[in-house]
Amino acid sequence: MTHQPPPLITIIIAVYNGAKTLQQCIDSVAQQTYANKELIIIDGGSNDGTVELLKANDQHINYWISEPDQGIYNAWNKGLAQAQGEWICFLGADDFFWDTQVLEKISKPLATLPASIRVAYGQIMLLNSKDEDLYLSGEPWQNVKKRFKQIMSIPHPGTLHRRSLFEQHGRFDESFRIAGDYELLLRELKTADAAFIPDVITVAMRQGGISSDPQNALVQLREVRRGQRIQGLNFPGVSWLMAIARVYIRLLLWQFLGEQAARKTLDWGRRMLGLPAFWTRT
Repeated sequence: MTHQPPPLITIIIAVYNGAKTLQQCIDSVAQQTYANKELIIIDGGSNDGTVELLKANDQHINYWISEPDQGIYNAWNKGLAQAQGEWICFLGADDFFWDTQVLEKISKPLATLPASIRVAYGQIMLLNSKDEDLYLSGEPWQNVKKRFKQIMSIPHPGTLHRRSLFEQHGRFDESFRIAGDYELLLRELKTADAAFIPDVITVAMRQGGISSDPQNALVQLREVRRGQRIQGLNFPGVSWLMAIARVYIRLLLWQFLGEQAARKTLDWGRRMLGLPAFWTRT
């Protein structure tokens, strides 16, 4: 039996005016015990000290550039053009690896996956703006496989993409603003399987701001639907319809009760369903 060398893992970070959190993100990559990694950072022309921070961390970064771009998917595509890894993951400047052994832990199952599996993911921990744990996101593939054709049901920051995925399906569609990662994964996962890596929290992802605004949730779901149509899925499915109904309910609550009362009401509903509080904590 031939011994598989540990795969090269590329981490691509897109950032724009992210000086407040980028250092933590870089440190979480640099401190990984796994040696066979590379870090690529694409900055959109920041003017808040991000560029100085990149220069100061030059020894930890394999490639970086700072210039205006057309959004996150344009930035990630620039990163892909430089990536050498067999597996590639994408982080926001607000995200960071959960502990120093994440890549070490996931590299072993990655090395044993058949070539036909080109998407692998673990769980991520959602944090609020105070860096308090909210809840874990990410379920086994068999639990979410059917749902994936309707909504994004795997956590993208905890997702590894095999290089051959991009060779077959191309890069991110830059006409998307929020759901380009879903549309890219849908090209593969409408017919193929993903692999869930159990017992590993991969990434911490901060919530709040853009991600908890109902208007942005509406844009995301509309983009998800556009991605499905591009991939030949003509009908939205029950999960998508339920998701969009929930967003409209949130918008109505926001409008009639005001934001604070709406958040309390939504979390009361979550508790009734046995779910942890989210809205009052973001």
